[in-house]
Amino acid sequence: MSNSRAAIESAVKNNGQSLENEVTTTAWKDFLDLIKIGIVNSNLITTFTGLWLALHFSGMGFFGNLHIVFFTLIGSGLIIAGSCALNNYIDRDIDPLMERTKKRPTVTGKTTPKKVAIMSFILIIAGTIFLMLTTVTAVVIGLIGVFSYIVPYTIWSKRRYVSNTVIGSFSGAVPPLIGWAAVDANLDIMAWTLFLIMFFWQPPHFYALAMRRVEEYRAAGVPMLPVVKGFKTTKRHIYIWIAALMPLPFFLPKLGLPFIILATLLNIGWIATGIYARKFNDDIKWATLMFVYSLQYLTIMFVAMVIITLL
Repeated sequence: MSNSRAAIESAVKNNGQSLENEVTTTAWKDFLDLIKIGIVNSNLITTFTGLWLALHFSGMGFFGNLHIVFFTLIGSGLIIAGSCALNNYIDRDIDPLMERTKKRPTVTGKTTPKKVAIMSFILIIAGTIFLMLTTVTAVVIGLIGVFSYIVPYTIWSKRRYVSNTVIGSFSGAVPPLIGWAAVDANLDIMAWTLFLIMFFWQPPHFYALAMRRVEEYRAAGVPMLPVVKGFKTTKRHIYIWIAALMPLPFFLPKLGLPFIILATLLNIGWIATGIYARKFNDDIKWATLMFVYSLQYLTIMFVAMVIITLL
């Protein structure tokens, strides 16, 4: 009898612990969804690259300046996370209309709008404080990035103009500038080239995504290019933006000829992928291939910049 009772108590205890762990796990997942952890991570890659190159070409050692690395990455990550959470707060009325956003905590009711808004500002303020431990320039650029993402993009242009993607690309191009400015407030031409690479990369990346999700954007009333102008025009714009990337590697001569060749091949490969994908006669499959290539492009490009300085 005592053994049975002990077994029951053990089962209840284990079930309680499992439930508690599940709640904790779900809460953490909801938090990661709110801050759009994928966007945070990808932006931290470009922030780190800007930081790394500034340290390298200014003759400053990486391990001797770990405090700058720490403050910059934490600060950048927090302001990006706060901006993304605030974007979720603002878009909570249209997110239920889109498949990829309808499970966000701001839609499902797992958290209240007030809590999300408060959390967003806390993250942005905390990130700003960390960036203040680097340079004033890094702080200013970071706050400009936050403002441009929330006001010109999310509040003003996203629901009104087909140019919303281009306007939103400004904030997405800021992270490498933050990284560089945290080390060297006198932004080198390399820093601005990193900014332009990110700026020109975003329209073809997001246009391809918009083609894949065109009906969702249409239902939500978001005037993305494929919704307003159709697939044919969107494809033409994607090729134009990729072509704009072509000359940029030549503004990074300090990284050497091997990098310039690699970057040029990546640009040519992106266009070649689009030409190759035409054989499927399927616009969605074409967009999917171009979208996947854009992700690989960004990762390879920025990781290569770091690796090549180690050779």
